[in-house]
Amino acid sequence: MENQSQATLEDIKYTVVYNAPIAKVWDAVATAEGLSAWFMPNDLQPIEGHEFHINAGQFGMSPCKVTQVDPPNRLSFNWGKDWTLTFELKEVKKQTELTLIHGGWDSKKVTEFGAPHTPIRDNMNKGWGGLVKKLQAYVEA
Repeated sequence: MENQSQATLEDIKYTVVYNAPIAKVWDAVATAEGLSAWFMPNDLQPIEGHEFHINAGQFGMSPCKVTQVDPPNRLSFNWGKDWTLTFELKEVKKQTELTLIHGGWDSKKVTEFGAPHTPIRDNMNKGWGGLVKKLQAYVEA
């Protein structure tokens, strides 16, 4: 019965190859300093179970919790009450393939701020499109 109450929306997913070593890309997604440089200010530590916050500007401090750390290949954390953000890294001929997955979307749910998931997902999908380019500029600099 539980499945009928859920209306799962597709994960946001981007796969990009960066002309940068995997260690550099890992630092950009798995450290507070790196993540802050291209995403939002935060106090992430790549330790499973670590609770931290992302400063989402007008939306305030978003609580997060690290759920998986496998350096330098995978970092996953819960973001807010519904979302999961995962970075998967793979070394490809001295370059790094990054797959970003933003999951936890449900058309019947609303964010902490009362906004329905569906339009937020569309906005975030566009936002991630720009952010993966911003991350590229950061790691390839």
